[in-house]
Amino acid sequence: MAGLKTFAIGLNMKTRLLSPSTAIRCLFVAGLLAALSPAAGAKEGTGPPKVNVSDRDIDRSVRGASYASVIKRVTPSVVTIYSTRTVKVQPFWGPFLEDPMFRRFFGDQFGQGGRPSTRNIPSLGSGVIVSEDGYILTNNHVVEGADKDGVKIALGDGKTEYDAKVVGNDPRTDVAVLKIEAKNLKAITLADSDKLEVGDVVLAIGNPFNVGQSVTMGIVSALGRGDLPTGRMAVYEDFIQTDAAINPGNSGGALVDAEGRLVGINQSIIGAAGANAGVGFAIPINLARNALSQLATDGKIARGYLGILPQDLDRGLARQFGAPDQNGALVSDVMPGTPAEKAGIKQGDVIVEINGKKINDRRHLQLTVSQLAPGTKVNVKALRRGTEKSFMLTLGELPEEGLSQSSGTPSNTREPEIDALDGVEVTDLDSRTRRELNIPRNVQGALVAKVDPDSNAAAARLREGDVITEINRQPVRDADEAVNLTRKVKDDEILLRVWSGANGIGGSRYVSVDTKKK
Repeated sequence: MAGLKTFAIGLNMKTRLLSPSTAIRCLFVAGLLAALSPAAGAKEGTGPPKVNVSDRDIDRSVRGASYASVIKRVTPSVVTIYSTRTVKVQPFWGPFLEDPMFRRFFGDQFGQGGRPSTRNIPSLGSGVIVSEDGYILTNNHVVEGADKDGVKIALGDGKTEYDAKVVGNDPRTDVAVLKIEAKNLKAITLADSDKLEVGDVVLAIGNPFNVGQSVTMGIVSALGRGDLPTGRMAVYEDFIQTDAAINPGNSGGALVDAEGRLVGINQSIIGAAGANAGVGFAIPINLARNALSQLATDGKIARGYLGILPQDLDRGLARQFGAPDQNGALVSDVMPGTPAEKAGIKQGDVIVEINGKKINDRRHLQLTVSQLAPGTKVNVKALRRGTEKSFMLTLGELPEEGLSQSSGTPSNTREPEIDALDGVEVTDLDSRTRRELNIPRNVQGALVAKVDPDSNAAAARLREGDVITEINRQPVRDADEAVNLTRKVKDDEILLRVWSGANGIGGSRYVSVDTKKK
């Protein structure tokens, strides 16, 4: 493709005798390179692609002044991805042409100018060759919405191009799998990203701003990041954070360790106007590898399903539910007919382990379950008011998520203030507010009409439009009952169970509010 540039990084070395210490180092590197040599590629149609995997720990005793030998080995595995998507463009005067008054005065002089036209929008990203027969990992957002024949791959040499097929994509992890018709490609070796540690050296490789293949170096700054303000959110997040420079065009490229093994797929940055500020994120290769296997085999991903709505614990909720600390995921609701309900898991339980693996929070629980296949038998350990319980169950399959739209605010509010919740006003539910806020008929309680932004309730994230369904584990049928129950509260905290349609997704959660005056 015209205009492509390639930056080759190498060393010019003159022939000379080697000192004994240098010779030993050379032998060590030669052995290391031999150990990392890729195996034969996978045959199409026989299941997931055969990838090269090295799951041993990083040799952190290796030190050097140059990574040139590593870069030479891995850059042929990193590609540039060009994609296009076609969108319809409506001229600004287009809607007026349908107005009879407009046509009366101006007639048809605008002709076809009011008809929608189409425009091709280009996108730039990077990808990583993971099998010799042409499977490539990248981000879903790099190729999302691309035209069927609108994805092209340029190899690292800047001279070889291929048309690419999108085998499958997974918006929930922001992973996509592409395939090109080629053989004997240079496939990268995959590491075990679970063995990464903060402080490990990593190299980011891609094509930022389409200047050509580039390499940046940094360290692993943090692990297990999620809920980030990057503008590109995935449902299942477990990001590697790094200060290796990641810029537009690097998305989908390789994050490798000091030995050149793939540890992550570059995904996003936090920075002003999309500029690198030393805070970049990559999808761990273990997470991406699971998506690769299923997408290459079935074209879709099947995930395990418990059937609960989890939430994080804060200090107040931990005390209310008898948890020793804030680790674990609080079950705010259990869906009827699901594996969790059949096994006896109840709302208010705190899940602390899945198959012996500690659960840190809501996001960690969702990620852990999502990586298990439907039909997997799991042992769930939970705390019920401080007492440990175990549940054996078989995971179902995660259904497609349906979103309901909610908007508007109730117009028939009255103002009975809740004594123990200073700054909160509630009202009864009626058919109009149910329609406006998309509240199901089976949800009973008191609708939150107003929350003082400076109140303790607001600090606990109680919001207008929420429905209080329980107060201190007592059911609430209407606003009067909510007021009466709160008047009886003598403790310094009050426990609410709340149904919310925030973000268009309806579900219940627990809220612990400090009742002491500020």
